[in-house]
Amino acid sequence: MSSLRIRPRFREELPLSISEYKLQLSKALDESSEFSGLVSERYAVIKIPPAERHYWSPQLALTIEPYEDKEGIFIRGLYGPKPSVWAVFFMSYAALGVLSLFVGVFGLSQLLLEKPAPILWLIPLFALIALILYLVAQAGQKVGAEQMFRIHHFYEGLFRDKVRIS
Repeated sequence: MSSLRIRPRFREELPLSISEYKLQLSKALDESSEFSGLVSERYAVIKIPPAERHYWSPQLALTIEPYEDKEGIFIRGLYGPKPSVWAVFFMSYAALGVLSLFVGVFGLSQLLLEKPAPILWLIPLFALIALILYLVAQAGQKVGAEQMFRIHHFYEGLFRDKVRIS
């Protein structure tokens, strides 16, 4: 399951109604001492219990969608860290992108005015910082991999169905 993807995901079709799916998932979470979570009308989250959680602990977010033209439901699953951890990385990448844009515009305008533009050396530095952030995210994913496998096997066991991660 661990890959170059930052947030592994899956899609699944089940021959259940939304209420049957929610009932089965809620019951399994209530009976489990290994996992916690919440189930709402069209969304569910499966988490590691608070006693075992750490900064890199993953969670499985499930989006439940009914079909309009046929029986059953469509499930989208997304593995990832807590939303706050994801937000830190996303905002860091966004800030590096915006800074690179401003530095690039300023540096190129200096070059067009035939002035020296040593500020352009910041762009490779920003790229290096982005690479380091990516590698940190991958290392964090490796730290949480065992817990991700546990959540995945728990989910697969709910409906006796193999789910392919992409």
